[in-house]
Order: sequence, then C-alpha cells, then structure tokens
Amino acid sequence: MEVEVDTKNATVDKVVCYAPNMITSNGIWQGDSPLDYALPLFILQVTLVVVATRIFVFLLKPIRQPRVIAEILGGLILGPSVLGRSKTFANAVFPLRSVMVIETMANVGLLYFLFMVGIGMDLTGITRVGKKAVSIAIAGMVLPFIVGVLSAFFFMKHNDTKNVPYMLFLGVVLSVTAFPVLARILTELKLSNSEMGKVALSSALVNDVCSWVMVAISIALVENEKPTLASGMVVLSTVAFIAFYVFAVRPLITWIIRKTPEGENFSDLYICLILAGVMVSGFITDALGTHSVVGGFVFGLIIPHGPLGVALVEKIEDFMSGLLLPLFFAISGLNTNLGLIKGLQTWITVILIVIMACIGKIAGTILAAVSYEMSVNESAALGLLMNSKGLVEMIVLNVGRDTKILDAESFAIMVMITILMTGIIVPGLSIMYKPARRFISYQKRTVQISKRDAEFRVLVCIHTPKNVPSIINLLEASNPTKKSPICIYVLNLIELTGHTSTLLIQHNIMTSDNPSTLNRLEAQSDHIINAFANYEQHAAFVSVQPLAAVSPYSTMHEDICNLAEEKRVAFIILPFHKQQTVDGGMEPTNTAFRSVNQNVLANSPCSVGILVDKGFNGSNRLPSDQLSHHVAVLFFGGPDDREALSYAWRMCEHPGISLTILRFVAGEEVKEPNNDHDKDHNHIADPDEPRVLTVETDKDNDKELDDKLLHLFRISHANDESVVYTEKEVNDGEETVAAIRSMDNMHDLFIVGRGRGMLSQLTAGLTDWSECPELGAIGDLLASSDFALSASVLVVQQYVGAELEVDGMVIPDVNEMQENEDYTSQISHHSTTPPPSEHSTVFSTERSYL
Repeated sequence: MEVEVDTKNATVDKVVCYAPNMITSNGIWQGDSPLDYALPLFILQVTLVVVATRIFVFLLKPIRQPRVIAEILGGLILGPSVLGRSKTFANAVFPLRSVMVIETMANVGLLYFLFMVGIGMDLTGITRVGKKAVSIAIAGMVLPFIVGVLSAFFFMKHNDTKNVPYMLFLGVVLSVTAFPVLARILTELKLSNSEMGKVALSSALVNDVCSWVMVAISIALVENEKPTLASGMVVLSTVAFIAFYVFAVRPLITWIIRKTPEGENFSDLYICLILAGVMVSGFITDALGTHSVVGGFVFGLIIPHGPLGVALVEKIEDFMSGLLLPLFFAISGLNTNLGLIKGLQTWITVILIVIMACIGKIAGTILAAVSYEMSVNESAALGLLMNSKGLVEMIVLNVGRDTKILDAESFAIMVMITILMTGIIVPGLSIMYKPARRFISYQKRTVQISKRDAEFRVLVCIHTPKNVPSIINLLEASNPTKKSPICIYVLNLIELTGHTSTLLIQHNIMTSDNPSTLNRLEAQSDHIINAFANYEQHAAFVSVQPLAAVSPYSTMHEDICNLAEEKRVAFIILPFHKQQTVDGGMEPTNTAFRSVNQNVLANSPCSVGILVDKGFNGSNRLPSDQLSHHVAVLFFGGPDDREALSYAWRMCEHPGISLTILRFVAGEEVKEPNNDHDKDHNHIADPDEPRVLTVETDKDNDKELDDKLLHLFRISHANDESVVYTEKEVNDGEETVAAIRSMDNMHDLFIVGRGRGMLSQLTAGLTDWSECPELGAIGDLLASSDFALSASVLVVQQYVGAELEVDGMVIPDVNEMQENEDYTSQISHHSTTPPPSEHSTVFSTERSYL
C-alpha cells in the first residue's frame, strides 16, 4: 500500500507498506493477482528489462552502438520518461514497493561483476604499455576533468556541503574511459589490429585503472561529507581491509591453488567458499562505510591469475553479465526522468558540456599523441574513442543518487551526458578516420611472382590449438632461409560474444609476453601464442607476430583480408573446418569456420591456401635439419595449379622434402574427338563466335603458361634426385580418380589447385559429388573420409588480381617471374645442359592409357 501524506510545509512523503509474507501468490484461480506478490512481479520486471534491452541491441546494431547504450535506453523506455508516464503501468509493473528487490538484485550482479573485473585486471600491465599510452591516457583525463569541475557550477544546488563531491562527480563522469566499451567499438569498426587501435586499447587500460581509483576516492568523499573522526576511521579501516586481504587472504587462495593438482578441477567446496567470500567482502566494506562493490573488487584483485580465475569466471560470467548486470544499467534508466530536464537552456547547457568535454578529451589526446609522432587525424580519432563511457560512470552516478548528492534532475542530466558522449563516437569516428585510405597497393600478392631472394610474408589463421601443430610443420617445410626468411602473422580468430573477457585478449596479446588468463578462451589463446613463440625461438630465419581478431563469424573475413592487405602478405593459410577423428573420418568442428573460409576465398587480396589436416602434425615437431616429408603436387593446369606448383617449388628446396609432380594430360580420345561428334555440336557452338574463340584462346594460353612454368621448374631441378616429375594420360574424371588412387601411400601432403573456373574433361563429373566446393573437385576428393589415401591436403587459390589483362585475355605475369635473378641464374646455369630426358631417373614421362 502506498500513501501520500501532505504536511504543512507542502512537502510530499510517500509511505510504502507491504506484507512481508507476500512473496508468492496462490494463483489467479484463487483470485490473487501475481503482480501483488514480490517473486512473480520481479520475474516480470526482469523479463521486460531483458526484452527491452534486446530490442534496442537489435535496433542499434546497424549503427554499431555499444551495448551499454541499449541497456540504458531499455530502462529509459520502461521508466518515467516513456512508459512510466502512465500511472497505471508504473503502479502495476514498477511500484515503489518493488524497488528494493530489483535494486538489491542489480547490486548483487554489480558486486559479482566487479569481482570478475578484479580477477581480470592486471595491474602490472601498466608497466608494459609504455610511456606513450600512459601519457595519452593522463592527458586525455586532465582537460575533461577540468571541464567537468567548471561545468558543475551551472548545476550547483544551494547546499554548500555537497558542492565539492558534486564537482568531483561530474569531473569523473566526463574524464574516465570505459575499456570494455572502447574495445567493443574498435572490434565493431575493425580497428583493433591497427596502430591507432593498439594505442587506444593500451591507453584505455591505464585510464580504466585510474578510473577505479577515482571512483574509490569519490565514494569516500561522498559517503563522508565532512572530514571528521568517523571519516578518518573509514579510510583507515578500508586500508586495513585491503592489507588483510593482500597478506592473509591471498596466501590462503595460493594454498588452495597449490593443493589442487595441475590439470585437475578445483573442488566445489573451494569454489563455493570463494564465491561466498565475495558476499562477505561486500558486507565488510559496506559496514566499514565504503560501498560494497569495493570489497568485491579488492577480493577479485587478490585472486592470482591462472586456472582458479578461469574456473571462477566460467561459473558466474554468463549469469551475471547476461542477466544481472543489464539489470543494473536498466535501473539507471528506470531512475531517469527526462521530463525533469526542463527548459531549452538546460538542454543547450547539457549539449555544450558534452561538446566541451569531447573537445577537451580530443585536445588533450592530440597534444600527447602528436608528441609521439602520430598524425593529427589519428590523434583526433584516438581522442574521440577515449570518450567511451560505461560501467564506471553509472556506478558513480548511482552512488551519487543514493547518497543524495545528485537529485533526480542532476541524475537525468548526467545519464544523458553519458549516452550522448558514447553515442557520438561511432558516427564521429567514421567521419574523422578512414583507415582504408592508408592502404597502399602492392604487387607481390602471390607465391608465383614473389621474389625468392626476399622476405616471404604469410598470414596464418588459427581457430583452436588443434590447428597449430600441422600449420607449424607446413611453415617449417616452406623452407625459411637467410636469403628468403618467412614473416608469419599469426591471427587468432575469436568469435565476438557478450563477454568482456574476449575483448581483453587483444590487449593481452599485444602488451604481454605471457598473457594473463581470464577464461578458457584466453587460455587457448595463450597456448597458441606460446606454441608459435617456441617455434620462433627454435627455428632459423623465422619471425612471428601474434595478433587477434575478435569478430562475429559473419564479418571475420573482413579482419583477415584487411590485415593481409595492411601487412602485404603473399599467402593466407586457413584451417579446414573439419578435423580427423580417431577412426580416420572427418567431422566438422564448427560449421561457421566454413563460411569464414568461403568468404576469405571470395574477398582475399592475395593467394589463399586451405589446409586439410590428416596427421601432418606428427607426434612431435622435429628440428629443421631432421624434417622429412614426401609431398605430391597434382597438376591439371590453370592459375591455381601454377600457384600450387610455385608453393611446392619453395618447399622442395628444403633438404628434408621429397617432391613428386604428377601432371595429368588429356589422352588421345580427348585430344582427337570424333569428327561426327563435333559436327553434331556445330549448330550449338559455332567456332566463329567470339565467345567460343575467347574460351579456346584462354585454354591455349593457360596451357602455354603451364608448359612455361613446368619447363622452368624442370630445368632448375634437373639434377635434384629428391624431385620426380611424371605425366599421366587420362580421358575423364573416372580415370583421373583411378590414377590418384593408384598412387602409393608414402606421401604426407598433397598440394592441389582449387581449379576455379577451369572446366576440364579430366575432372568431368567430380564436381557432382563434391561435399565442399570451396576445395575444388580434386581437393574435395582428397579431403573426403572415403578416400583411401590418408595424406593431408593443401588446396591453393591464386589471387586473380595478380593476373594481367592483354587483348581481352587474362594471363599471369610469368614474364616478371622469369626476370627475377634466381630464374635468370638458373636458366643461364643450365643453358649448356640439354633438357631432361624422358627416361631420366629424376624426371620420367609416363604415357599410360588407363
């Protein structure tokens, strides 16, 4: 029951009365209304909050707005600004008697979320980000803080005791940066791996740590308005609490970790005790006079990074981050009444404060960034990104509202400032910063035309640690030498989820040699990085740069292609979406991986290879001088097959690689078709038609280029006993399959071209049986679990942009390749050597009519 009481002073007090036993109803059949009882009303409120939030997430997704804005707007719609204006709706769904329950649950979610933030925060990370990020972070905080303090005078109330905390509150709201929000914006805009994105993440980490310090100071000042003995005791007792947890509780947690054998799960008793300890910590700090979230945050900070942190986060992250934390943001919206912001002058003042704060943040960032030789455009974009707002600001505002520092109007004004400052980031950034302009075209986009005396750049994409061993063995077999070292960009592909921890992986990869572990996903990322770091340490002429792409699978190919162009790589290696099972079959690991591969094949700025792993990893990685692999190239002709041969050419120069080139040529039945049969088709395809002439000319040109490349290869390896060249005459797809099946099972790896756009009688009918067309007819055949040969397969697609258009024909630039010094020297060296004999022990030409 809610009663309004009018007093002589014309003030209105609301007395809320309710029966403490009205928790659950007896049901509508007994005449009870569920909305009169606490539990069903709470369930309805949570459902409405989740639905409203998800609707705004869907609506704001096209304009790439952060999720925090959707959560606040969901509360605004349900609150007194929109639906709550209806007294019927407000009294039925969000009555005053329900506020205590919903705010209590929201603060429980906040308490545990701050505990997770503490687990994930690495204070030592500040020592690794460098002076550049620290300078930018501090410069970006000072000016907005001053703007906030000065702007507070516009909204000052007459209570002098509240002036200093009020100014401090507005200064904190305008100056801090929300790391999770900024990281998500960078991910959505595909800027995480750009230089500006890396600096922004590092600076935001510093700003995030400073933000929590400022929050703690703000809470201390707010809840202890005047310096008294009691306020001094609050500070001393809080310091004692922190010291007790560092020197007493942390060693106890460390003992629990040591007692649990490595690789074993932690006891449920330990997990429950720690999660209950979060509540105890919140109770203690609340009793000491500071906010309960301080206790949860400090408890999280003292948890050592490692498997215990992984287990704790996995237990609570989904429920807390997905349900209770949005409830906290929604409460902020429910408590915001935009109708209290009265008058045009007040709205103009709010907009001016937003503009001044943004200008202050941008100006401070530009001053610091330009001194480190960043362009003004990038510095301004960086300053705009640093305006990201989120959890920190909402905590400060809610504490101010609870302690009466902020009245309803001031709270609404600051919530609007937070929404506007965060909302203008993406539109402003798209106008100010266009990274696509920075890309410079480069020509060495294929293996075939890459110089063999220059660095060979490869982009390796990794989904899971299972992809690592086979790809490392492939890279080692690719023959890194002093003359042609291999630069490997390792891109860890991570699906963008609602978890903040996925966004932190990018920063940890870029700033730490030993990334801290937040959850199982980041533990996998750690294993991947360590595996490639170990490979770099033990391999010669190899450099490795780890990177991460956190994206939805639908747009992940954009990260891959953009990075490939930015790093000017010649070859992208993708893992196949299926993995071999124990019984030798092939089962999909994640069907979304297949769509990523297909999109990369369609949009790649360079050549692409898909690696189908059937045991190419071996039991252990051998040293370079002990590596031994038998590789076979199935050559049918066309640009993709030429690219496959070019990659095998590089591999065969490794002393541990034995290479077999099997070229399939058309048999007599195909070469000399029946004249009557031809005549029957003259009425369908007139040889004089330009289209037919073009197709025939293209085929002739492709064959000429095939012969030219094979001739160069044979000349350069005429005396190499580890290389065998064989030709097989076949008439159709059935004979081709039979010829491949007849090969011995000694080969570890098949390299084949994808055969894009190549219509050949030699593979006729094979595409009708294809399960994975992205592998091409031959690649799909070799990758099939029904195929007898158990060798791994590398399916290669040549970048079509590397081809030259001459007189309407498309031909690869083999002439440029031939002009390279290595080819010139090879040809001149063998100029006195006759072409290999058809009966040579190294190169044999086999004419078999199957």
